[in-house]
Amino acid sequence: MKSVAVASRSFSKNLILRNQVLELYPDAKFNDQGLSLSGDSLVDFLAGYEKAILALEIIDESVLSRLPDLKVIGKYGVGLDMIDLVALEKYNVGLGWTGGVNKRSVSELAVSFMIYLLHKVVLANNEVKRGYWYQIQGRQLSSRTIGIVGCGHIGKDLVHLLKPFGCKILVHDIMNYSDFYRENNVIPVSLKELIKESDVISIHLPLNNATKNIINKDLISLLKPNSIIINLARGGLIDEFALKKRLIDGTLGGAALDVFEVEPPLDITFASLDNVLVTPHIGGSTEEAVLAMGEAAIAGLQNFKNPLYFLK
Repeated sequence: MKSVAVASRSFSKNLILRNQVLELYPDAKFNDQGLSLSGDSLVDFLAGYEKAILALEIIDESVLSRLPDLKVIGKYGVGLDMIDLVALEKYNVGLGWTGGVNKRSVSELAVSFMIYLLHKVVLANNEVKRGYWYQIQGRQLSSRTIGIVGCGHIGKDLVHLLKPFGCKILVHDIMNYSDFYRENNVIPVSLKELIKESDVISIHLPLNNATKNIINKDLISLLKPNSIIINLARGGLIDEFALKKRLIDGTLGGAALDVFEVEPPLDITFASLDNVLVTPHIGGSTEEAVLAMGEAAIAGLQNFKNPLYFLK
């Protein structure tokens, strides 16, 4: 039986991470062709290997049932929505994963998106490119009301980064982080109240059956006319059609989208708008975050848990 197969394309390209793997597993295989592996191609790539490092590859029962040698998965990245945890447990495959290792990368980008959109940097830059030179008036981040949907690792880190700006911070989470809220002067509210009261909404949730389309058409209709919404979490959390309509109608201040329900997005309308920032899923892609996620995945090949542990 062979040791480790690294399916992730970005991990495979990183020389530092490759060398760390090879020091521990000299016969490791990497995705050097840069293929997007899924279904049959993923099964073929992982066949005969005891351990695997995966990122956005979908692991479900149809894949696991054909990989009898697989014993451990080291998860590269922070989301678990691509992995069927119940199926992992059924086939006795352990999971090594550490949440929050890229939190600073994502929270920094969230703050930068807030500033860019409030100051209308996208519009100003596009106007200069079109040959127009005039002052465009924006707004400051300081003293704004910020709504954070999801107060896990990234949400909490974002709270810390926003402190110098003197923002009023509202949060919504199914978990009650009462000590954190009290220590950081954060106000827990319902999702509806957060949507109605916030100048800027930043989403930091996993994608699952409970959160799918959580920012739906009805909630989007409640957003303040000059408010801004940011999604650095997962595509599928926002009703993209309803959001696009408000942006095109000019009844919303702006949006920043790093993720889409289908990636790359089939609809390029968002990228063409002067009040929208679109990036290709780069939230956790700083050099520092990539190394932290990769090293956590490597460690997870040895320090793994029963996958049902992560359902808690």
